[in-house]
Amino acid sequence: MALHVFENDEYRPPVWKSYLYQLQQEAPHPRRVTCTCEVENRPKYYGREYHGMISREEADQLLSVAEGSYLIRESQRQPGTYTLALRFGNQTRNFRLYYDGKHFVGEKRFESIHDLVTDGLITLYIETKAAEYIAKMTINPIYEHVGYTTLNREPTLKKHLPVREDVPDRGPPGEEGGLEERLTSLVRRATLKETDRAPKYEKVHNFKVHTFRGPHWCEYCANFMWGLIAQGVKCADCGLNVHKQCSKMVPNDCKPDLKHVRKVYSCDLTTLVKAHNTKRPMVVDMCIREIESRGLKSEGLYRVSGFSELIEDVKLAFDRDGEKADISVNVYEDINIITGALKLYFRDLPIPVITYDAYPRFIEAAKHTDPDERLEALHEALKLLPPAHCETLRFLMAHLKRVTQNEKENLMNAENLGIVFGPTLMRAPDLDAMTALNDIRYQRQVVESLIKNEDVLF
Repeated sequence: MALHVFENDEYRPPVWKSYLYQLQQEAPHPRRVTCTCEVENRPKYYGREYHGMISREEADQLLSVAEGSYLIRESQRQPGTYTLALRFGNQTRNFRLYYDGKHFVGEKRFESIHDLVTDGLITLYIETKAAEYIAKMTINPIYEHVGYTTLNREPTLKKHLPVREDVPDRGPPGEEGGLEERLTSLVRRATLKETDRAPKYEKVHNFKVHTFRGPHWCEYCANFMWGLIAQGVKCADCGLNVHKQCSKMVPNDCKPDLKHVRKVYSCDLTTLVKAHNTKRPMVVDMCIREIESRGLKSEGLYRVSGFSELIEDVKLAFDRDGEKADISVNVYEDINIITGALKLYFRDLPIPVITYDAYPRFIEAAKHTDPDERLEALHEALKLLPPAHCETLRFLMAHLKRVTQNEKENLMNAENLGIVFGPTLMRAPDLDAMTALNDIRYQRQVVESLIKNEDVLF
């Protein structure tokens, strides 16, 4: 699909493909076949479409009136179970029907049988008529053609959803329709300005099944996202909307949007730094800067706890104000509040700085008794960390090294800091209690070795 060039380099989204949209409009409509007599023991969550225990042949006869006809019957082979009988393609399709507060025959759950049948007919129709087309949707995606311009154009790019009247007569499969829609996350991707101050960390998209209200098009292949609910997936971090099958093809280049990333604490580390376009989380930079400006000689630094309510205040300030949070001496005189806020940030990470995947390698490295072997093993283990995690760990270890250089005043050496930061920076992934307990001494040794050899390992 060609992208058009406009004067003044103004960005224009590609034209959406209308073929699947047209097919959804053509799909058969649900036709409820009601039971004319009273049926005993009808489940309260079914209506007059329930016909009781009738045979497949009887259901087939009742449904022969029209495409999209449906009814519910109790299974004769397995009493107490229910079947949705649906007329499609001049034959009756039978689906085991379930209810757990919502109706479902597969992954999707519906408030009503009517909605379930509507979505099913759309899916059956599109997947029957356009099976080959759907299989080739991911070929030559628009996603790869979108470049980067400048951030300041974003406010002028407004989203216009196409309406049914805008859809031209359908041409053959593969022909581009006349639908133009202003992109949401894809526009933002195209308008993001790359800066020199932040490295290009790779980040996978955080896709979650999503129900789109109104017509939506896939921002990877430009095809319509069909169905009544759960038509595709949406990245919870950057807002990218794609088909479920297209999500497997999207590169690991999520660019989190602050609109979606609303917290600082408890937010994935890589997500946070990409959202704020920084090398490291601002919490780490700002807290360490504050500690080094006025607290390096404070006795028991990082070992002494600050007042928990004030530490919570700092957390809320970062979540609310981000890099504008005021953690100066004017607001928090006790430096232990700042150290407590920094430790809390690391503890709250959903994936620790030393990730679950890398955890076993770091523990194995700590078990080496030979110093050179331990150093080499730690060096290899560090390679397993995502770039943002490794950079954050490097920056923290360099800071803790400076803390130990003031040991005479603060009484904190590498071993003491290892005790504090071991379980803060690394957590055992699903280990039994006894193994996790045994790992504590190795966690301490990992951090102690990282501090002492910070200049060599990073």
